Amino acid sequence: MAAQPATVDLGGLTLSIAHRGDQSLPDALVLLPGPTDSWRSYLGILERLPSSIRTIAVSLRGHGDSDKPSHGYRIEDFASDAWDLLEALEVQRAILVGHSGSSLVARRVAIDHPDRIAGLVLEASPTTLGTHPRLEQLLTDVIGSLHDPIDAAFARSFLLDTSTEALPAETVDELVAEVQKVPARVWREMFAELQRYDDLEALEQLGVPTLLLWGDGDPLVGHDMQQELLDRLPNARLLSYAGAGHTPRWEDPDRFAGDLANFVEEVSDQERSPGPDPHG
Repeated sequence: MAAQPATVDLGGLTLSIAHRGDQSLPDALVLLPGPTDSWRSYLGILERLPSSIRTIAVSLRGHGDSDKPSHGYRIEDFASDAWDLLEALEVQRAILVGHSGSSLVARRVAIDHPDRIAGLVLEASPTTLGTHPRLEQLLTDVIGSLHDPIDAAFARSFLLDTSTEALPAETVDELVAEVQKVPARVWREMFAELQRYDDLEALEQLGVPTLLLWGDGDPLVGHDMQQELLDRLPNARLLSYAGAGHTPRWEDPDRFAGDLANFVEEVSDQERSPGPDPHG
């Protein structure tokens, strides 16, 4: 079964999505791509996941073919959209997958709606980005001077500087075209808001099962951040991808899809298992 593109009206905001599996199931795996990426950045994963898992990949507002309002690019705005999407698609329980800055979106939804989030998968997740030197440099030297249309050469270098050169040329071309769909004004507001956001104290109360997926060659997000997340999240574990950069799913999609499918099964098994007998 191939992934099926679709659109979802959230009442004044339309998001572009792709789905796979039985969409009548009450539980779903929801994939949130990182900043400037669209749902197409998960296409290789959608194709590899079992069709028994209801899966939904999302282009967040301002990205891909989703609507691009004039403002509203805070983590809280993206998280509100993700919640509205779950409601619109009648998802009762979700495992949220976030990449890079969108890991913060997934975390925000789980903090705000813990009863409806069964688990989190955080790929290349930062702790916070408020004092991140690479992001500060990007905002100062590059993003402030961006203009539309986004230059293809810039989009290509932005994509490849944090990934692998082993990606097939046609895949790179498709991903670059999606990056170019993000208007310069969205880049500016979104990355500035990423610097502002900080949820670290709230994470200590977040007990949902959490899987951290991280490439040990990541030039943006270091092992120190993964260790801090492990220290703060009560129910988290880390899987490292040897030699992978900032987007492990592009570099080893077979393993990534397998890790996702195994985590979905683990969470399902935990929810099916009876709790302790209160009478001993």
